[in-house]
Amino acid sequence: MELDEVIITRAIVEEYSKTFLEYTDIDVALVGGGPANLVAAKYLAEAGVKVALYEQKLSLGGGMWAGGMMFPRIVVQEEATRILDDFGIRYKEYESGYYIANSVESVGKLISGATSAGAEIFNLVSFEDVMIRENDRVVGIVINWSPVTTNRLHVDPLMIRTKLVVDGTGHDAVVCNTILRKIPNAKIGEFGQIGEKPMWADIGEKLVVEATQEIYPGLIVAGMAASAATRAPRMGPVFGGMLLSGEKAAKLALDRLKEL
Repeated sequence: MELDEVIITRAIVEEYSKTFLEYTDIDVALVGGGPANLVAAKYLAEAGVKVALYEQKLSLGGGMWAGGMMFPRIVVQEEATRILDDFGIRYKEYESGYYIANSVESVGKLISGATSAGAEIFNLVSFEDVMIRENDRVVGIVINWSPVTTNRLHVDPLMIRTKLVVDGTGHDAVVCNTILRKIPNAKIGEFGQIGEKPMWADIGEKLVVEATQEIYPGLIVAGMAASAATRAPRMGPVFGGMLLSGEKAAKLALDRLKEL
């Protein structure tokens, strides 16, 4: 068969455009493609939720790719190994209670698990703003192509309507910070400040799950964004808390959707 370049172009543009339009009105928008949101994406999609994940970079996975200081291995505590099992990620016990996994395999299977479950992923798409309506509730997100925002081009964004938003944007907690910047007296974080405390793996791993919550009407925080929004310590290349946070965020979203 002789390949036709025009057909190739049309196939890509038509199919992507069709999907993009289909996902302009969704149940849950996951902002950030780190491990917590990838876990949440899988569990939400498996529950029949119309969910889309928006990642500003070309690749997903956040800081998990590089493991610790570019040694591509991660540590996961025992209580989170069941999530590794759910995604088919291989691991082995290093010492009692400490399990080690390949970070590259982990990210690949997190992405595969989320997409195979039915979550739609839009990479190279940046979060720009929130939509807030009645009762100061988040009802949508404003997005643009990442090259537009990176190069500070004056190009207007587009909008996605959603019932819930999950901020999984890591240390920067960009959705939370946007609300703090634009809504006077918004109650997010400790004394209106966002940013995690110094390294303390043991406490940080516990608090990141505890901090996963609906922190503002219509907005759930997960992963390091939850740590940053509640001033919890950072924890380094220990990822059990991230995985458990994503699972909790999905459960919170499912419960909240039943009320809407």
